[in-house]
Amino acid sequence: MCGRYALFRWSPAFAALSGFPADQQPHWSLAPGASVLLLRQVDDELQLSSVRWGLTPAWLTDFTCTPAQARAETLAEQPMFRDAFRLRRGVLPANGFYEWRGTARKRPYWMTGADSLIYFAALWEAYPVQGHTYLSAAVVTLPAANQRRPLLLDQAGMTAWLDPHTPIDVLQALLTAPQPGLRERPLATLVNDPKLDAPECLTPAN
Repeated sequence: MCGRYALFRWSPAFAALSGFPADQQPHWSLAPGASVLLLRQVDDELQLSSVRWGLTPAWLTDFTCTPAQARAETLAEQPMFRDAFRLRRGVLPANGFYEWRGTARKRPYWMTGADSLIYFAALWEAYPVQGHTYLSAAVVTLPAANQRRPLLLDQAGMTAWLDPHTPIDVLQALLTAPQPGLRERPLATLVNDPKLDAPECLTPAN
């Protein structure tokens, strides 16, 4: 399950995107409920926004039910996700994500792509609270052995995913497209502490 990821390094070109927060801080451990960066297309322009990781449609009344993940296999049918799948798609930029494996004692791994930034397919929603509109997002996930991993998009896939005019059959094809190979590195157990948000999260295993 994609439950934690990191965004601590970015390029000047990324920082120059519209909406990039002037006070953006590096994060080595972003978990559901955190404020994360969402990239979406607004009026034909790519724009970054700070959003809550946990999808919150405007009609939702139970705020304990804000999913951080959305299964690719059921996006088009699930009431929680189907409208956002058609109309409100974005990506979450990351340097990598964490994966825990094992049975009796789970070992953390750091998962990265070929480039310094990777992009998770995401859905977003807006919800009003006391006269202010907040944004929220969920990561689209795929099955991977006995885990679930974020759906990663290359540049062409990201362009199609973000375009509000992309036909539904093209979007469905992206949900089943082959995923890029990932690099993995076993880590020490420091990252197991959900309160730790520092470079020590990436301490290699002995």
